[in-house]
Amino acid sequence: MNRQHDIIIDDTTLRDGEQTAGVVFSKREKIAIARMLDSIGVGEIECGIPAMGPEEQESIRTLVDLGLSARLITWNRALVPEIEASIACGVQAVDISISVSDQMIVHKLRKSRDAVKEQLKVALGFAKGHDLYVSVGGEDASRADISFLVELMEITRSLGGDRFRFCDTLGIMDPFTTFDKVTYLRRAVPEVDIEVHTHNDLGMATANAIAGIRAGAKFVNTTINGLGERAGNAALEEVVMGLKYACGIETGIGTHRFREMSLFVAKASDRPLSVSKPVVGSRVFAHESGLHADGVIKDPRNYEGFDPTEVGLTRSIVIGKHSGTGGLIERYRSMGIAVDRTRAEPLLEMTRAMSCSRKRDLTNSELMAIYLGEETLPKAA
Repeated sequence: MNRQHDIIIDDTTLRDGEQTAGVVFSKREKIAIARMLDSIGVGEIECGIPAMGPEEQESIRTLVDLGLSARLITWNRALVPEIEASIACGVQAVDISISVSDQMIVHKLRKSRDAVKEQLKVALGFAKGHDLYVSVGGEDASRADISFLVELMEITRSLGGDRFRFCDTLGIMDPFTTFDKVTYLRRAVPEVDIEVHTHNDLGMATANAIAGIRAGAKFVNTTINGLGERAGNAALEEVVMGLKYACGIETGIGTHRFREMSLFVAKASDRPLSVSKPVVGSRVFAHESGLHADGVIKDPRNYEGFDPTEVGLTRSIVIGKHSGTGGLIERYRSMGIAVDRTRAEPLLEMTRAMSCSRKRDLTNSELMAIYLGEETLPKAA
């Protein structure tokens, strides 16, 4: 039995996703992405960086004017002028980001911890003075001294900040450490909600995001298809389905448009979707192996963790080198051709040989040609 969990998805496709090297979304594409996210129940959309200039600001104003149900939030450095630019765009929520690891404080900001705390106080005080909802973004929090993070969260609490964003900026965390650190911070400053922002440099963004939620984070950052800086962010579709089927946690997100959304963003970002992309890849519900195909034909639950229609996909029986007679009979059946096992066995020999020769699975037209006797066994190389 899945349980409803008080989790808010803050999707950052329009901010961190667009920061993927070489990716630019048009205004039309931004509107479409925002509307899709809103339609499936995403609670918050990080919609841009006003400090980038007039064109970005105009784009954000356009999204504000859509009147979406999702809360729009902008990304800003912890600087008053940038927060002012966000206010001018009409948003009611801001993320104010500041580097929190000693590595970045010393070698990027060229400041001290005390200077960082003071900068946060000024920026947060200004934002709350203008009645904004504020997420305090701890850049590189995964490499920061955890006692310093507690200090920053105490400042966030004392000045009325609404949550603290724990960022694994370099994507170097593992799920166990993520769980431990988020658990520690939740217990240290329970009054401040935690948001987890994870990157995929080691391939663990989704796992780390889920670990953070399991540790008590209320907010989680995602992007469609896992777009984002370098190796990307935690993928929206993976986090939602992972929570549902690995953890038994319902997010309230409508998943039926995941495939449609993924294809749209793949085209808009010029980042083709892998056929084996978890959850939404075109072939994640394709079955070739004789054992697996037979099991799926008997009961899809034998080899599928969830129904493909739940994410906008369909199941397919693939005919290739590893196919069995059951899969071949089913594939011909789907083509409107009744084949019994006696007839299927010689056909299977032909299909396997052709698949090996052509180094791929076979199309319906090729299977029809084999059935009609228009194809012969390929000669050995």
